[in-house]
Amino acid sequence: MNFRKQTYLWAVSALMLALTSCGNSANAGAEAQDASKSPALSNYFAPVAKPEAKPDADGFIRRWTLLEPIAKPNRSNTVFVDSYLRQAFVETEYFPGQFDVVPNDGDQVTVGEQTLTWHQFDSKLFNVKLFRFATGLEKERYGVLFWGVTVINCTEAIQNVKLAAGSNSASMWWLNGEEVLLLSGDRRMVMDDGMSAPLTLKKGKNILRVAVINGPGMSDFCVRFVDEQGNPVKNIQITNN
Repeated sequence: MNFRKQTYLWAVSALMLALTSCGNSANAGAEAQDASKSPALSNYFAPVAKPEAKPDADGFIRRWTLLEPIAKPNRSNTVFVDSYLRQAFVETEYFPGQFDVVPNDGDQVTVGEQTLTWHQFDSKLFNVKLFRFATGLEKERYGVLFWGVTVINCTEAIQNVKLAAGSNSASMWWLNGEEVLLLSGDRRMVMDDGMSAPLTLKKGKNILRVAVINGPGMSDFCVRFVDEQGNPVKNIQITNN
């Protein structure tokens, strides 16, 4: 084989190798893009089919009305100290009636330039996957603030119970308009990670409200009530409003 022909074949081989590499890179990029797509919302949430729901076998409350995420950019979850969270959760009004509204499915609020919708769901898991809620609706899931509301009905007053919650990242909880628990810092969700002081679930309707803030990373929460012995409270009903 002469030198010119050999050089030509080497050049062709190099070109083919480069094209193959580019093709593989493109395929890898496409696969990575596909992998980043969120699973269907139905993997984690079910539409509300019945007017009333019960806590699950471990007492976790799965029925919630969730607001689409509010933009609240944070580069890190380490900023979530108590003073920052009180400013973010309590001192800032995002929409009228944020501490007393009991929304219906499909209700909307305006937050700055955002028009956000409330969605009622039953979580298929004991923990409410806020990250999957956002991605399933094709909404921003990083640097956001989530609001959730649920209604707990009691046939009789239940005294000396504690709200036991976990969240990723920080969260604040209100029962009937009163702050009962603050979980601060950059934290992962752990069941019963924080517990309130003893509370009374009054006869009739009790409004439970939560705000969860997230910078980068995943976001979810779980909550239940436990009695004086630490047993889950299950003799309650959860309704839409």
